[in-house]
Amino acid sequence: MCVESIPPPSSRLTRRGVLAGAAAVGGTTAALAAAAPPASASTGTGTSAAARREGRQTGGDLVVEGGTLLDPATGEVTEDAVVVIADGVVRSAGRRGRTEAPEGAEVLNAHGRWILPGLVEAHIHLNTAAEARDAVRLGATSARSGSTNFYQDIAVRELAREAPGQAPRLRAAGIFVTPDLGDTILADPELTPLARLRNGVRSPEALRRVVEVNLARGADVIKTRVNERAGLPEQDPLAQVYDREQLSAVVAAAKRGGKGVLCHSYSEKGCHDAVMAGIRSLEHGAFVGEHTLHEMRRRGTYFTPTLTAIAGLAESSDPVLAERGRQYLPVLKRAVLAAHEMGVPLAAGTDSSGGKIKPIGREVELMHAAGLSALDAIRTATTGAAKLLGLDRTAGRLARGFAGDVLLVDGDPLSDVTVLKKPVRVVRSGVAL
Repeated sequence: MCVESIPPPSSRLTRRGVLAGAAAVGGTTAALAAAAPPASASTGTGTSAAARREGRQTGGDLVVEGGTLLDPATGEVTEDAVVVIADGVVRSAGRRGRTEAPEGAEVLNAHGRWILPGLVEAHIHLNTAAEARDAVRLGATSARSGSTNFYQDIAVRELAREAPGQAPRLRAAGIFVTPDLGDTILADPELTPLARLRNGVRSPEALRRVVEVNLARGADVIKTRVNERAGLPEQDPLAQVYDREQLSAVVAAAKRGGKGVLCHSYSEKGCHDAVMAGIRSLEHGAFVGEHTLHEMRRRGTYFTPTLTAIAGLAESSDPVLAERGRQYLPVLKRAVLAAHEMGVPLAAGTDSSGGKIKPIGREVELMHAAGLSALDAIRTATTGAAKLLGLDRTAGRLARGFAGDVLLVDGDPLSDVTVLKKPVRVVRSGVAL
């Protein structure tokens, strides 16, 4: 939970270097070549003539027809629906007869299945190309990184732009702003002077420096913490590592670069300090209290509870972690329901890491188990998470102008949200995988 040790790629961020790094961390130098399907693949995907002339992969052209379409934004259900995707973008979506498919277009048959937009994963750690592919195939076509040790997420983001079927559309967080950088201090030579600090990354100058290096490397968001980790038995998740002033320094440095901050948190005091410091989203937040939730509602601060990660602790073979998970999960579920009832915006995130990618559908299942309706639980992984990521005009719906990211599932997710854990087919940017 929250970052595993992975060897570093090159510290020089160039477009070519980023893509090479993505291939390296995935254990293959042929990631891009393997990603590009033939122009007339049996799935019905292809590229535009202009893109073929330029010699690079773009979104595909595809018609998904015959299934039952769910629009999470409105809750509207359309039977015998048709979704037309061109160059990876939805051109039209609606009932057959009202939506014309281009003559001769390749078709993905969705009869007997439900059609949803690709899901949005708001907290995941993608260290390799293999993990990125797994996330997509499990339904997360857009995502936000929860940080990586050596800027692998920035490489994954670029891989997704070049070969959409290989990775989710990603908001990268770069490296964790934390007191003890450990081996992450090798992620960039500009970080190495911080090794001289006796007490770690705690001063305003040191905190700003880590944020500035992240921004220079191209991070889209900044990740920090207020409490220790729940996933390490030797740490106390309620122990606070940064105070409000230190968190404010991180937020201010990120804001100067036009970026928001997501904050790892557990204790009520820690959660409150983080929210008052101006973070964009509270991560985990098991013991967040009513007072802080009201403040979050007032400020529009998002809550990403990562129920999947906490439920995973309860299944741990380590007795300390198992007991921690059993204690925290019911408390966190109550916090999620309280947040929802107060109007605090929620976003779904699994906190997957270490090569074990959990389906984002599992988080939707746990949101529903916490007391949200099926539709509201689905919204946490579609329209809600998309807005948090700044993708509310791109992801979370299948409407004209949105990304051609599609999930086909066997069964009605409004009656049984568990069908989202095992998508029958995933379409990423018009490419059926």
